[in-house]
Amino acid sequence: MVKRVSVLGATGSVGRSTLDLIERAPEAFEVVTLTANCNVEELAAAAIRTNARRAVVADETCLADLRARLAGTGIAAEAGRRAVCEAGADADWTMAAIVGCAGLEPVMAAMAGGGTVVLANKEPLVSAGELVLAEAKKYGATVLPADSEHNAIFQCMDFERPERVRRIVLTASGGPFRDWSVEAMRGVTPAQAVAHPNWSMGAKISVDSATLMNKGLELIEAARLFPVAPDAIEIVVHRQSIIHSIVDYVDGSMLAQLGPSDMRVPIAHTLAWPDRMATPMAPLDLVAVGRLDFEAPDPERFPALNLARQALGAGGAAPAILNAANEVAVAAFLDGRVGFLEIAAIVADTLARYQPEAPDTLEAVLAVDEEARAVARARVEDCLV
Repeated sequence: MVKRVSVLGATGSVGRSTLDLIERAPEAFEVVTLTANCNVEELAAAAIRTNARRAVVADETCLADLRARLAGTGIAAEAGRRAVCEAGADADWTMAAIVGCAGLEPVMAAMAGGGTVVLANKEPLVSAGELVLAEAKKYGATVLPADSEHNAIFQCMDFERPERVRRIVLTASGGPFRDWSVEAMRGVTPAQAVAHPNWSMGAKISVDSATLMNKGLELIEAARLFPVAPDAIEIVVHRQSIIHSIVDYVDGSMLAQLGPSDMRVPIAHTLAWPDRMATPMAPLDLVAVGRLDFEAPDPERFPALNLARQALGAGGAAPAILNAANEVAVAAFLDGRVGFLEIAAIVADTLARYQPEAPDTLEAVLAVDEEARAVARARVEDCLV
């Protein structure tokens, strides 16, 4: 049976990996919609290659260019927030890979379609996890995680007997500065921060990996996705990124999912689920890997982990504030406006300065997000004085 698929964020690293798999099995998939912010050249090329029904740009100023590139192909060209939100409405399977809180509304809209929604962007579950999961339940949508860590847990978790799970172990590569001193990290440049030792990712998520905020956000996600207590979720640095996460059971058995550091592995799992599909990945050569190392993360050098755990414990608006402030701080760092160590400091200060009521609607979440960004931007300006 042909699966109708849409990819939100088709020109990002996750989107490209998703399309690579889809294009290797064209008989199994029908591409409904591809979206991008304004990367018209790549979006149009992907839409033509996959014979998509339509292509959507979030930035309306890019629509004319998109229409010109798709002229004569029969592929519809659309633009704007509403068009992006409607992209997953008529698909069986939707990849949600829009970076940042901009992906929240499209994810909520995709849930209403009642199909399978694959979460590659962390923000919906971090900022509005309860609302997102309630929406999925309301419409009978299936939520699958594409993050390698959460996908690994999903594959190892006994959902029928969750009380038999003792703990979840999230693995972290440790990023490019796992052996650096705090003093050395003061001089980190954006180019150094985006050079991840194991994974090929976009700039924002690479910086998050370097600060370990990425793992903090994953901690919050795991608490939303899996039926375990937050204090039963541990984080361990695993330099090789071969074991993607572990589920520890009460009898002492630990089930782990292993695989190469390539996002096509977890994406393929979600594309074929509950079946399996072939990928171009070579079999994992354990002899060549040789060894697997583990160590505890250092909360002094990487304070983002404690910030995320504190936000999870506080609940309410705190996770949304954490996420919004981090996005602002990372953008300022990539622009060369603040130092690497200021990222966590800006997040901590924003959490301390802004403590609103818990949001209970999507509109309220977006309002918290907007106000948190304003507070974080003011904190960025303090760094420049």
